[in-house]
Amino acid sequence: MASQATAPPARAGIGRIVAASLVGTTIEWYDFFLYGSAAALVFNTLFFPSSDPLVGTLLSFLTYAVGFAARPLGGIVFGHYGDRVGRKKLLVISLLMMGGATFAMGLLPTHASIGVGAPVLLTVLRLVQGFALGGEWGGAVLLVSEHGGDARRGFWASWPQAGAPGGNLLATGVLALLAAVQSDEAFLAWGWRVPFLLSGVLVMVGLWIRISVTESPVFLAARREAEAAAAAGAQEKPPVVEVFRKSWREVLTAIGTRFGENISYYILTAFVLVYVTVHLELPKSDALNAVLIGSAVHFVTIPLWGALSDRLGRRPVTLIGAVGMALWAFAFFALLDTESFPVIALAVTVGLLFHGAMYGPQAAFISELFDTKVRYSGASMGSQLASIIGGALAPIIAVELLKDHDSALPVAVYMSFAALVTAVTVKFARETRGRDLAADETAGPAPLPAPRREGSVPLGG
Repeated sequence: MASQATAPPARAGIGRIVAASLVGTTIEWYDFFLYGSAAALVFNTLFFPSSDPLVGTLLSFLTYAVGFAARPLGGIVFGHYGDRVGRKKLLVISLLMMGGATFAMGLLPTHASIGVGAPVLLTVLRLVQGFALGGEWGGAVLLVSEHGGDARRGFWASWPQAGAPGGNLLATGVLALLAAVQSDEAFLAWGWRVPFLLSGVLVMVGLWIRISVTESPVFLAARREAEAAAAAGAQEKPPVVEVFRKSWREVLTAIGTRFGENISYYILTAFVLVYVTVHLELPKSDALNAVLIGSAVHFVTIPLWGALSDRLGRRPVTLIGAVGMALWAFAFFALLDTESFPVIALAVTVGLLFHGAMYGPQAAFISELFDTKVRYSGASMGSQLASIIGGALAPIIAVELLKDHDSALPVAVYMSFAALVTAVTVKFARETRGRDLAADETAGPAPLPAPRREGSVPLGG
């Protein structure tokens, strides 16, 4: 395909695309994180009753992990059709699937009502959630990346990333509000259902916004070329086959890039709820409000990290976050152990700032690794495979380490090691800043040089 640098988009046009992606990802992450918060706070009692609180929580987090297990399958299916029929159509389907599953969770009978059928139904709906989210991330970031210009792609593509803390902020905020105005008995009896049922309203809003956007011009150009080639008799291989045949190194790079980011995020936002409420025996409002404050700062700063990656490069900014997280992991638990709410909030907020440095540039970086014909498939598979070995297991491993050692030190070591894996991956990856996404060449054109001050040592080679 002939290479022609992507022109800067009209501000109104890219603003509408960013809004559609951000609102959609916020709603989908709201649905997904709502389950994680509920798993830590109420599902262990309502669906997995046990005499040992940590055992019940562990069982609850196992169904939490099931959602991650379904994400790579969702990434493959949505990626295949997203590379064939378009990003926009698949994003509408993923939003409807996620919202429907979350709304249905709010109607489920508990273990006390129907016994073992309750966790079975919960697990099935969690699978649907994971399948839908597996297709959401790739499509949302690609829609923005492929509409945006080369020079500011890191900034524009980081906005759908902000949907993660946005969704977590919304989910945690609703739960914190209910916990504040309800007794524990009322919250367990019916209050926990309200945030799940609210998802139905949010999905309708997101659907209305998402339907209004246009398809990616980069994708449309690639489809025209593919159709012309097919008319001439060329055989088009399935995108997933092409990814593993030509871009397996890029898939591994995406997995390594997401590994530390994924693990640290779920420890900072999901496991912290267990640590504060069960291990430290503090009120659930302390944990929820700390995550609420941290998520608000996280939401605002992710686009700033993305914009910085447009100036310095994807790799240096990601390295700041990975190395910072590897060190902060030890301070994080030491600060939690003070049992002081302001200090706990500070620990979560600083952790999420380092996470944002990894997460903000990630959408542009992973998008720039792959060619247009396989970009949805490659980006989705790389990111979702990382979710299985990273985020899916993180709360389970953290709970087991805490249960076995009655100390947070092993959890801090685990968190630090994961961040170092990402640091090493990014250190040896190629810089992608400035790649023309319309150019189908796996190696990509020569990237723009990162500006550096005289005498400074660049973070990347």
